[in-house]
Amino acid sequence: MMKPLAMALFVVFSATTILYAQTDVNSLVQKVRARIEQVNDYQATGRMKTNVTFLKVPEANVNIYFKKPDKIRIKNEKGVSFIPRGAMSISLNNIVSGNRFTAIDAGTDRIKGKTVRVIRLLPDDDNAEVVLSTIYVDESNLVIVKAKTTTRENGTYELEMDYGKYTSWGLPDKLLFTFNTKEYKLPKGVTFDFDDGTQSNKPAKAVTNGNEKGRAEITFNQYTINKGVPDEIFAKPAKQ
Repeated sequence: MMKPLAMALFVVFSATTILYAQTDVNSLVQKVRARIEQVNDYQATGRMKTNVTFLKVPEANVNIYFKKPDKIRIKNEKGVSFIPRGAMSISLNNIVSGNRFTAIDAGTDRIKGKTVRVIRLLPDDDNAEVVLSTIYVDESNLVIVKAKTTTRENGTYELEMDYGKYTSWGLPDKLLFTFNTKEYKLPKGVTFDFDDGTQSNKPAKAVTNGNEKGRAEITFNQYTINKGVPDEIFAKPAKQ
C-alpha cells in the first residue's frame, strides 16, 4: 500500500504535470496564432486540382484572396469560384483566432516522418458552427501541418499543408483540402463532364451517400502579403 506521504507527493506531481502540459499547449497555440495573424491579407497564384468522384474537373490556374478575419475567395482562370459549400468559413485563421476555445493536449503523432503535437480545440460556445477542431503542430516551425474540423451543418473538413519559403508567415506552399461531397452543388452556369461521359448544360446538384470524399489540392506559386485586397473581390456576383 502506498504510504500517505508518497501518495500525497504522487498526487501533487500528477496535478503539476497536468497543469504544466495545459499551460504548455496554450502557449504553443498562442505562438502558432501569432505567426498566422501576421498576415492581414494576401493575394496568391497557384494551380488547383479537384478530385470529386462524380465529376471530371480539369486542373486550373487560380487566384486566391484572403482578408482578415475570414474573407476567402478562390477564382479559377475562367473567373469562376469553385469550392465546397461551407468551406469559406474553414481556414487556419478562423480555427485558432481569438480565445473562443479550450485547448486540450492530445499527445503526439507522426506526419511524413516528423513528430507533431496534437491539440484539440473545443469551442466555448455550445451553439458554434464548429463542433471540434484538431490541429497537428510542427513545434520547431510553429506551423499547423494538418487540421480536422467538424461542423454542425457541413460535415468534417481536413486540411494538410506543406511549407517552404513562406513558413515564417505561416502560409503553405501546398494545401490539400478534403471535404464531404454530400449534396455538392455546382456554381451557376458551370458545366463539367460527369464520370459516365455525359454532359449537362444546366447547373447540377450531385446527390451522394454522404460518405464520399472530395479533394482539392492547391500548389501555390507566390503570395503578395499585406499589400491590401479590395473588399469588392469578396462580393457575391449578381444573380443572372
